Amino acid sequence: MNSSASKPVAPLRELAKSSWPGLPMVGAAFLCVATAAWAIYGMAAHQDLEQAWKLPLILVAVFILAGLYMLQPKEAAILTFFGRYSGTDHGEGMRWASPFYIKRRISMRARNLNVATLKVNDQRGNPIEIGAVVVWSVQDTAKAVFDVDDYERYVQVQAEAALRHLASQYPYDEGESDGHTVTTLRGGMDEVSEALRVELQVRFERAGVDVLDAKLTHLAYAPEIAQVMLRRQQAEAIISARNKIVQGAVSLVDAALKGLSERNIVVLDDERKAAMVSNLLVVLCSDRETQPIVNAGTLYN
Repeated sequence: MNSSASKPVAPLRELAKSSWPGLPMVGAAFLCVATAAWAIYGMAAHQDLEQAWKLPLILVAVFILAGLYMLQPKEAAILTFFGRYSGTDHGEGMRWASPFYIKRRISMRARNLNVATLKVNDQRGNPIEIGAVVVWSVQDTAKAVFDVDDYERYVQVQAEAALRHLASQYPYDEGESDGHTVTTLRGGMDEVSEALRVELQVRFERAGVDVLDAKLTHLAYAPEIAQVMLRRQQAEAIISARNKIVQGAVSLVDAALKGLSERNIVVLDDERKAAMVSNLLVVLCSDRETQPIVNAGTLYN
């Protein structure tokens, strides 16, 4: 077995490639054309055959014009010479390189990728819908063009894979947690977004792409369990509200008993205190309007 066949191919690195300014080359091309045209005129009007050596300047002008190309700001040109990567030109404006170079322009501006809403399972296995937007840009043109087949498609597929993996690492919400503080998709949005950005950066490294920002744009339970989860959330909210109401009612009753005792307004034994506490708790904790009842008798027989 040939050991060199199993050796992994090292990824390409971007190489800087300088080019010539385009405007002087355009002037040189027009000068060649003008010289050849003047020679043709001299040959036709004055039969001056000595000017024939200037005719090949037309080919020189064509050669020069064929090597011109334009680069906008935040654009680069990858130059290949007979299938071999020669470098990347980051110049702006009109540039010139040999026509034997194949020039491929590539944008290095920031781009938005809107990851379509995906249906996945969270850490607890609940089906949820999740979507995200990713801001990215090309940083290494050689990796983007030569290390992956289609870097834009690569970014899209890897972003979906990273989002699916992220959703499986966190629960949607706290749910029935055992008291421990956990990071959830709904409650820990900043931490989850940062985790998504880090994972995307690792995945995009192969394509020479830098992740500028990543944020969740859609998060919800899947339709088949949305109603059940909504009722659960409503029940949790009611229990939490009742808990606060009871705690507040107990504090009010305690303050009332202490106030009556300290000011000697009335002396209550244990049975009267129990009756008063019961009545106050009913009034304070009831979710309906209570009707007062005047007791004209006594608690004792």
